[in-house]
Amino acid sequence: MTSNALRGLVCLAAVAALAGCGRGITSEPGGAPNLEEWVANVRARPAPPLDPLPVMQQFETFEYAAQGMRDPFSAAFTNEGSGSGPRPDSNRRKQTLEQFPLDGLDMVGSLGAGSSLKALVLAPDKVTYQVSPGVYMGQNDGRVTSVSEDRIELVELVPDGAGGWLERPASIALEDN
Repeated sequence: MTSNALRGLVCLAAVAALAGCGRGITSEPGGAPNLEEWVANVRARPAPPLDPLPVMQQFETFEYAAQGMRDPFSAAFTNEGSGSGPRPDSNRRKQTLEQFPLDGLDMVGSLGAGSSLKALVLAPDKVTYQVSPGVYMGQNDGRVTSVSEDRIELVELVPDGAGGWLERPASIALEDN
């Protein structure tokens, strides 16, 4: 096939394609009359009926009348007034190690022997302190009850949630480094 014949064939295909696009176009302004007719028909139809409104349920009314009942937040409910049980000593002067939480203190060694045994505690401020029985440490009024070569035993006072206090045992073990 020659190049002239090929060009003629391409031109013929292009003319046929363009001729197919021109079908259905009218000379009226606005384009296709079928589309305008369809829109007019759709607008002329009646609107579909709306669903009925749901039925509202009637609920039972309840009147809260607690004027004659005890106030759950009054002091009579808690045992704050009772003097029984352990209590923190509010007159005691706080010691240096009480400003740090107990889990922030690390036992790093011990000094002495027997009853004069003292533990070495590294605090978060990177200072090492000597600890012996009777010293307070931690933020829950923790009092050291005993010191051994590998452990410090203490008793903390924690609130019981009802205005009283509970003793809770705790310990700090020697760090293995």
